Amino acid sequence: MNQPSSQTISKDHIIGIILVLASTVFFSLSGALTKLISSDTWTIISWRGAISAVFITLYVLWTGRGKPLNESFRLGWRGWLVASVGSIGSIAFIASFKLTFVANVAIIYATAPFIAALVAWVLIREKVRPVTLIAALVSLCGIAITVYGGLGLGNSLGNFLALVMTISMALMMVLIRIFTKAPVVLAAAASSLQLFILGLVMSKPFAVSSQDFRLLLLFGVIFAIAAILLTEGVRKIPAAEAGLIGAVETPLAMLFAWVLLQELPPVASFIGGGIVLITVIAHATRDFISHKKNDET
Repeated sequence: MNQPSSQTISKDHIIGIILVLASTVFFSLSGALTKLISSDTWTIISWRGAISAVFITLYVLWTGRGKPLNESFRLGWRGWLVASVGSIGSIAFIASFKLTFVANVAIIYATAPFIAALVAWVLIREKVRPVTLIAALVSLCGIAITVYGGLGLGNSLGNFLALVMTISMALMMVLIRIFTKAPVVLAAAASSLQLFILGLVMSKPFAVSSQDFRLLLLFGVIFAIAAILLTEGVRKIPAAEAGLIGAVETPLAMLFAWVLLQELPPVASFIGGGIVLITVIAHATRDFISHKKNDET
């Protein structure tokens, strides 16, 4: 049995957990912040894109210091493809919050790992484990209950956009795995730039109130910080552990929506959300335990 022998590894592991957990907390604020902003969807998209692009670009410059600029900012068609898929997901993500409960979006998005597994099977014929397939089917039941509970409340379009966002994010996860050399962080900056330009065309982003401007600034900064923390964190811990920590985003998003918005979704959302959350945590825990056993042998 091999035992960890370096204190440095243990320290990096702890730092990785803290970074991923912090990014999860920041990401879970997205729904509440979007609903607190009174501006239209495209204005929010534009500002979030502009602010995030600046911060993420500065991060790319900092991490690439000492390298030629053309090397640090070489995106290529693979990077632009990842960025564009991410932009579609971000647009659907922000729009969905305006049209349905934060809880519903968080519940549907929690199934992204399972959808990613199915997308990987379709694109690269990556084998889907039976346990993952079962978890995906159980989660689908949870989503069905959540969506059914929203029927008649005018939330159908928002739920659909949340599903579009989840599929887009799942596709982006798979593309990142396929294009191993694609500059992921730079792609996030390019995606943010795309969002800014689209929002600029579709709305009047500068016609916002001072209160909205402060919230938009906060939203953009929080997203950029969350993306950077996640990027650094996942480098230090196994994917299974990162996935387990990421499952915390669903209940946190619901909690922030309740505290900041006094938003309580229908009972069906709690039932469906419970099914999805238990399934996601059980699946991630199984992967985490399996990874630990492999490390010890």
